[in-house]
Amino acid sequence: MVYLAGKKSPKAAAILVALIALVNIILVLTTIPEILNSPNHRYIESYNWIPMIESEFTLFIDGISASIALITLILIAASALFSITYMAGKKNLPVYYALLCILSIGLVGVFLTSNLLLFFFCWELMLIPAYFIVGEWGYKDAYKQAFKLFLYTHAGSVFVMLGIGAIYFLTGSSDMFVARDELMSVTVPDAAKWIIIAFTGGFAVKMAVIPVHMWLPDAHSEAPAPMSALLSGVIISAGAYAILRLSLGVVFPSVGIEFGTLFLHSLAIVGVLSAFFGALISLVSNDIKRLIAYSSIAHMGYIMFGLSLFPAQAATGVVVLLASATAVTATVLHIISHALSKGLLFLVAGGIMHQTKERDIQKMGGLSGKMPFTAVSSTVAALSIAGAPPFACFISELLIFLGASQIMYIDQFYIIPTILMLIATVISLAYMIRFIRKIFLGQSRADTTELAESTTAEKIKEVSNWIKLSFVLLVIFVILVGIYPTFLLDLISTTILGGV
Repeated sequence: MVYLAGKKSPKAAAILVALIALVNIILVLTTIPEILNSPNHRYIESYNWIPMIESEFTLFIDGISASIALITLILIAASALFSITYMAGKKNLPVYYALLCILSIGLVGVFLTSNLLLFFFCWELMLIPAYFIVGEWGYKDAYKQAFKLFLYTHAGSVFVMLGIGAIYFLTGSSDMFVARDELMSVTVPDAAKWIIIAFTGGFAVKMAVIPVHMWLPDAHSEAPAPMSALLSGVIISAGAYAILRLSLGVVFPSVGIEFGTLFLHSLAIVGVLSAFFGALISLVSNDIKRLIAYSSIAHMGYIMFGLSLFPAQAATGVVVLLASATAVTATVLHIISHALSKGLLFLVAGGIMHQTKERDIQKMGGLSGKMPFTAVSSTVAALSIAGAPPFACFISELLIFLGASQIMYIDQFYIIPTILMLIATVISLAYMIRFIRKIFLGQSRADTTELAESTTAEKIKEVSNWIKLSFVLLVIFVILVGIYPTFLLDLISTTILGGV
């Protein structure tokens, strides 16, 4: 349907994608009363699918998946509206919008199922449209970098598939929650340890944390802006969701306290390294898209650190409190906050590149006078990424650090990582201030430097109304989540407190 609409009018196809996202937002919202009020805080629909292996087509939603699915759909709608102007005049646009719709199915499907086979199907489905969107509508080395994205993330998927196969072999079930309970009674002591390592390694590739981050900066630099917004906003966040849902939620209860503690400490170390690496590279990057891409690696470090605060649980089911529910709830909130803020920042960068035909921030400057709407939207996104109040990432980072401070009295290992993460937060403020200063403040170089040559001396203008609409949509939510996170926190905590 989207493809046929695109044949008549690419603009109609973009609006149709946004409307489909809106309908799905409404459908997700209708499940929230049952999530909040039902005893198990879940909404589940099951259909007969593969009887031979007793696998059901399960649509599942709880507080965590509902929250992330809603933000995903909002980003898809914003990206579609942004594409109306940004992609105008480019070839094969009906195919582009059809691929964007397929990508949406894969993304949302990952969050809305408890069936491991269906999860893996959607996990892989994300990769195919992403490859073609980056390759076909990217910049000069697009297919080369798209192949790199495909190679890295598909290699990670092999480990995910092995983990799913091992779970089915050991438990005879493809349902996450049944498998979790059955896995705790498995008599092979090291099985769960190898499964959690395989899962986490595969999902970490999608997250693009140290040391499996190499694909992300190159893919971002070549991808069209709407794809970059989804890559950084949602696709890498899907890796974090999968670690929380499968590695920690399904397998972790079976690994035992000793290995579990070591595993969580390892996640914290990876988080700190990723946060510092991404922040320091962002501090010296001049390519507008690579700067934001490395910032994504840094913020995946925050999320990995937050995941390391997950409560450890012995095989006997006795919970040893290594982290507060506050920290884990805040980590999910940071997945959401980062998706909104980074999605907005990539769309803003795309708007700047579209209007100036330039991506080197050293050749910009003074654009606030020529693009005031873009400047305000960019400042909101940048300050949120920097962790400044009253924007979305501030409250999620604050709660992560609050939770981390609570567990220092129980596990002193977290003292140094928490201090280092606080230092990384200061660096993130520095590179975002540099981002705003280089692009929007200071003396305008639009009429006197290389920027004039790249725009053939034409006057730089503000972005179109469609692009403004996509900015407004995300700016509203970045501010709203920062000022009033209560709805999301209540929704997420219903799952965290009940066990993911």
